[in-house]
Amino acid sequence: MKIIIAGAGDMGFHLARLLASESQDIILIDTNQQVLDYAQSHLDVMVLKGNATSIQTLQEASIQRADLLVAVTSSEENNLISAILGKKLGAKMTLARVDHEEYTLAEHVETFQELGIDALISPRRLAAKEITRLVNRAALTDVFEFEQGKLFLIGITLDQSSPIIHQSIVETAHLNPNLVFQPIAILRGQETIIPRSNTVFQMNDHVYFITQKKYIDSILQVTGKEPIPVKRIMILGGGITGRLTASLLEDKYQVILVENNRDKCFNLAEKLPKTLVIYGDGRNVQLLEEEGLEEMDAFIAVTPNSETNIITSLIAKKHGVKRTIALVENMEYIHLSQNIGVDTLINRKLIAANNIFRYIRRGQVEDITSLHGVDAEVIEFVVKKHSAVTKKLIKNLSFPENALIGGVIRGNESYIPRGDFQIVMGDKVVVFAMPDAISTIERLFN
Repeated sequence: MKIIIAGAGDMGFHLARLLASESQDIILIDTNQQVLDYAQSHLDVMVLKGNATSIQTLQEASIQRADLLVAVTSSEENNLISAILGKKLGAKMTLARVDHEEYTLAEHVETFQELGIDALISPRRLAAKEITRLVNRAALTDVFEFEQGKLFLIGITLDQSSPIIHQSIVETAHLNPNLVFQPIAILRGQETIIPRSNTVFQMNDHVYFITQKKYIDSILQVTGKEPIPVKRIMILGGGITGRLTASLLEDKYQVILVENNRDKCFNLAEKLPKTLVIYGDGRNVQLLEEEGLEEMDAFIAVTPNSETNIITSLIAKKHGVKRTIALVENMEYIHLSQNIGVDTLINRKLIAANNIFRYIRRGQVEDITSLHGVDAEVIEFVVKKHSAVTKKLIKNLSFPENALIGGVIRGNESYIPRGDFQIVMGDKVVVFAMPDAISTIERLFN
């Protein structure tokens, strides 16, 4: 697959890094030679210095042979122009990163498609939706749904209260006799581990489980976690992400939003009728205390400054807030989340890059999810009639060691499959895989 990525910043580099490991034909375009040199020295990609809004530059990148053009520069206007030109010059599919939320509204989708842009990616809107999912399941650090909730993928950090610490998976099997859930990944420091029967759980492990919704509480019990009821939420930062987050939460929760720009506060108060908007500097601990920080169930920091978000979240934690979420721009910070004291660190560019993957995968891919800090992907495949996975029981498939099948959705039913499970045509199969196993898995499902 020939893919042209316009923009070698964090999002473009992250996309190129993951795709390069799968032998995709990638060309990275940017006007900054320094970032291109860095990408070329760290990734197996072609680079081209130039402006992706230039017809000449796009033609030099062989746009007429491109299966996909992804425009993810820091300029929304350039991304839109690049995607439109790319489609007119022969690219089969084009995607553009945008900041204006109105562009992503359903009523405008057809307009952009007529212009030649197949899909728009809004990092801010995607981040707001992820934050909302995390708040709705406050005891968890990550929550992902498959097929409208037929299966859930959840993340939990093991602490001193967890009874399964220092025990292997096989030693804890009696806690899950009917196999209603299973761990599919462990993030230990910066190492990603695919759990096997002899894998031993350790303190501060960040464990990802796959299960049905009705068994999430069972996982909380097994891991020593108590459900966290959330009623009151404080949001720090009234930018687009903060406003979108508040709009998604204010109907269900009591929301306070703190913003240090007076004019923006008046605008926010008009657009968020059920949210209490406070004018003030969120770095002022006394202000946060006066506005009831200690009474909050959740604290969400989404200012433009990553360090401010982390520090204020730590302050909230010190004041007894049980659920903290901080937005960070530096993707290197993501690995710190389980050790730094903030419950969840999220990165808009990483979320957006993950969202783009669904347009890149070969075969019958229904959905794809990347976990923060985890060097692997969770892919939902739709099984085709002659797929190799339908020929044998799971235990007899030549499945890569660095991948595993987490769950199967068949019609309205979902399963956590054992080795004697038979996959059939039409099944939707959730697979966890390290990057170097993905191409093999794709062949099994094609």
